[in-house]
Amino acid sequence: MGLDLSSDFDGNRIEAIVDEHINLEGPLLPILHAVQEDLGCIPQEALPVIANKLNLSRAEVHGVMSFYHDFREQPAGRHVVKICRAEACQSMGSDAIAEHAKSRFKIGFGDTAPDGSVTLEAVYCLGLCACAPAAMVDGKVIGRVDKARIDAISSEVRS
Repeated sequence: MGLDLSSDFDGNRIEAIVDEHINLEGPLLPILHAVQEDLGCIPQEALPVIANKLNLSRAEVHGVMSFYHDFREQPAGRHVVKICRAEACQSMGSDAIAEHAKSRFKIGFGDTAPDGSVTLEAVYCLGLCACAPAAMVDGKVIGRVDKARIDAISSEVRS
C-alpha cells in the first residue's frame, strides 16, 4: 500500500502545525508527532517546510525523524501490530512469535498488508519484560503472547 501524498500535500497545513508548536522548548519532536497525527505519516515533502520554519537543515529534521521508529513516511494500516524484539522477550521465544506473525500476516516488519488492514512493526521493549513475550495492538499492550494469540490477533485485525 503506498499512498501518494504528493498530489494531496498541503504545505500550508504543515506550516500551521509548526506555528502551533514553534514556541515550545525543543519543538521538533512535538511538531513531528503533530504532523503524523494529522496526516497519518510524515511525508518527505514536509521535511523542508519544517526545517525552514525551525531554521534547521532538512538532514537534521530527517535524522530525528528516522531515529525514532514510531515516525513513518507512509500511513500505517487500519491496525498496527508491534512485536517486542528486545532481549527479555527474545529469551522467552519472541523470535518464533515474530516469524509466526510475519507468516500469518504475510508481511515483514515495517510493511503494511496490501489491503491496508494491518501494519507489522518490530519494537524494542514495551515494558512488559515480566510478561514476555509482549506485543502491542493499536496501542494496547499484550503480555505472554504465543502463536495462538497471534492467530487471534490476525483474525481480529483482518475482520
